[in-house]
Amino acid sequence: MSGSLFDRWRAAPDEPQAPPAVGLQLWLDDQARVQRLAGPLRTLLALPTQAAARVQDYLEPHSLLVLEGEPHDWQGQPLDLAFRTVVGHALQTRGWLQRHGHGQGWVLQLFDIGDLLREQRWDRQRPLFGEIGHALRECGAERLAQTTCEQLQVLAGHWQASALCLMLRTADGWRRYAGSDPLWPWPDDTRLQGWLTHRPAVAPVQIHNQVHKEPELLALCGCASLLLVPYRQGQDAEAWLLGADVLQPPPDDMALALARTLAEPLLARLRHQQLQQQSRQLDHLQQQLGAGGWEWPLDGDLQLDPAAAASFGLPRQMNLVQWLAQLHPADREPAQLALAQARDGHALGLGVRLAEGGQRWLHWAGQRQGNCLRGFVLDISALKQQQQQADAAQARLENLIASSPAVIYVQRYVDGALHSDFFSASLAPLLGWGADSEQARQPALAVHPDDRPLWLERTRALLRDGQVRCRYRLRDARGGYHWMLDEARLLRDDLGQPREVVGLWLDVSEATDAAERVRQSEERYRVLVEDSPAMICRYRPDLTLEYANRPLADYLQRTPEQLQGENLGQWLSDSQREAFVQRLAALTPEQPVSSAEICLQLPGREHAWWVWADRGLFDGNGQLLEVQAVGRDNTEVRRSQQQLLQGAKMATLGELATGLVHEINQPLNVMRMAVANALTRLEQGTAEPEWLEAKLRRIEAQVARAERLVQHMRVYGRRSLVETQSFAAWGAVEGARALLEEGLRGKGVSLCLEPPGEQSQVLGHQDQLEQVLINLLVNARDALLEQGRVQPWIRVRQELHGGRLSLLVEDNGGGIAEGLHERIFEPFFTTKPAGVGTGLGLSVSHGIVSHMGGRLTVANGEEGACFRVELPLHSTS
Repeated sequence: MSGSLFDRWRAAPDEPQAPPAVGLQLWLDDQARVQRLAGPLRTLLALPTQAAARVQDYLEPHSLLVLEGEPHDWQGQPLDLAFRTVVGHALQTRGWLQRHGHGQGWVLQLFDIGDLLREQRWDRQRPLFGEIGHALRECGAERLAQTTCEQLQVLAGHWQASALCLMLRTADGWRRYAGSDPLWPWPDDTRLQGWLTHRPAVAPVQIHNQVHKEPELLALCGCASLLLVPYRQGQDAEAWLLGADVLQPPPDDMALALARTLAEPLLARLRHQQLQQQSRQLDHLQQQLGAGGWEWPLDGDLQLDPAAAASFGLPRQMNLVQWLAQLHPADREPAQLALAQARDGHALGLGVRLAEGGQRWLHWAGQRQGNCLRGFVLDISALKQQQQQADAAQARLENLIASSPAVIYVQRYVDGALHSDFFSASLAPLLGWGADSEQARQPALAVHPDDRPLWLERTRALLRDGQVRCRYRLRDARGGYHWMLDEARLLRDDLGQPREVVGLWLDVSEATDAAERVRQSEERYRVLVEDSPAMICRYRPDLTLEYANRPLADYLQRTPEQLQGENLGQWLSDSQREAFVQRLAALTPEQPVSSAEICLQLPGREHAWWVWADRGLFDGNGQLLEVQAVGRDNTEVRRSQQQLLQGAKMATLGELATGLVHEINQPLNVMRMAVANALTRLEQGTAEPEWLEAKLRRIEAQVARAERLVQHMRVYGRRSLVETQSFAAWGAVEGARALLEEGLRGKGVSLCLEPPGEQSQVLGHQDQLEQVLINLLVNARDALLEQGRVQPWIRVRQELHGGRLSLLVEDNGGGIAEGLHERIFEPFFTTKPAGVGTGLGLSVSHGIVSHMGGRLTVANGEEGACFRVELPLHSTS
């Protein structure tokens, strides 16, 4: 700055003088209130809204110099001030404060130093440009994102910003790199990305809540200010640099240059990585497809893609002779001719076999481009094999049609009539007709006179419904008649117009004669039904009996006549009757047969169990008309099964006797000690009523404990109920724990139960499910003790999957050999030493779970075996 300029400002004129050609003048009173503005820069200032504003009200909050005190404190000091302007950018000034007149106020004379500060900033930022660009270009691909965030943190320190974020446009949307912690102060990036996508990328934008021209971003910014710097290539922004609460924002040109310094190398690296990935994907795709490129100069040798050459076992470079030598001898001449045509400009499409083995087919495709043939080669061995298989299948089909006992025919549709067009070779052996005979051209002439109405109806039904199935008689060449089953279908063109009929004739003369013989012998079969030892009957869907044979009537202590009109459900319980009716409702014409084991309540006798099979008879509309049933008495087998289950229960109780005695002995010891203490105090005369009441309460609790255990043993030892019931599956787990926990603890085995959040219901017998769990827990205990585990444990938990419930019994016993997973459920199979175990526990358990409609399976977990008891859930609603 020239000395004359400073001398002129330092001289305080007595009277107001005209402002200089450039600069800014402010006349102030002793309290720093602005009295007057002058100078060409005054039009840029943003005026305060309040009256009698001080000079501080004209300044930016982050001004280079903070004015404190009164004007006389500022005299003689250089002042660097940043004024708010109407254009949004701060006006950077430097000047001096002088007395105005004879102590009547002050004049502040300033000149614009924005260009000077901008140049200084550029000088300070140039090393930063080089550091950022070098770091992004030289870092490894795996550290690219981390390096970008580190450079953003460095830049945030230079700008004194609370957070910086770089948004890059990619094919999948915007990718964010943040250099702050937390990563970004505004969580709604979705709205911000949408705004950035449609924002014109012209110049940096500053947005804050005092002065905002972007209302849609006000909610995103909140109380913070937002600096947005674009980087574009062409018309669209490829990147945005976003800053939060930037205290030292750079000039627009510097901000744009920094955004370019960050975005350009990063975008270049990302695009390079994308191209490398696409190249790897292309190579992988070529390997998967067995394909590769090739080129063949007209005056040179064939050049084959390295990956394709390795895949096909061919040299990468071959001349014509070498190439032909690699091909199968039968394909060399066609290959040479096709190559010559390709050299003349024709497209090359050639499928040839390799010489070795002749089983590998390659498809060569290409086109001449200038003085070179270029194209690709593809492995089509699988396609050729499929084609050969299809040709073989076609030949077998044609041979099958020719040798089939049925006659396959085709009739063309012409002018509303059907004309015979094709008959398979089986026509002559079956009917003795020639393919060009009169009967073949007009089959209606050979139809039996009584069946000609059926033939006419068959033609009308074909044209009306599109398909038909009927029977009629045709005369053969010797004058005899054959019953033919005719099945035909009408084919239509793309406009829905009839085109042709494809059908077959099947000689069913023997079947028709057999049906007639069956009808004639129906009475004899009826006698056989009456004499059958099985119980046979017919009844309506409402279970009303229409017919019952003698064995069924004798079993129910009635006569066959008395049973007619009786309801079969009267011998069933309510639950059995409901299940019986539901089973009948599930019968369909496609699946008309079902079977089940039913339980009957006979008067004056125990329950009887029958194995019952039903077959439904339906009308043409699929409505169930009648049910035919055959039954067999299964009561003795059922009782044997119950005895086997009961014997297994008793064997389990006997095996657990030691633990149960110890469980009962504990409350007895507690009661004995309580009684001894009470007697001692009574003898000493120191027994207080409250103390005695507490002892008696304790004795009562132990009696209840022993009573619960004994009651559970009695319930468990009883025979299972006949009818199944709904119960909580986890209740069986608790029951098993009551019988086994003390015995397991005494042997050092930890029992861990994981109770479920809800008590899900299943259908069956709780005592039988408890028996299954006891068998699994005892087997797990024996396996753990045999293995000698240091900290043996057994865990039981429950899982729900859809409509199924699973109880899982796991241990850390090392698991079961894979070859034994299926055999362990066989009866009398055991891995225990001779004389230890019967081999029936898992077999009985498997039968119990199957009878409940579930499955019992085993698998090896991380530390041992895991048995899964899977049962269907039962809804009580």
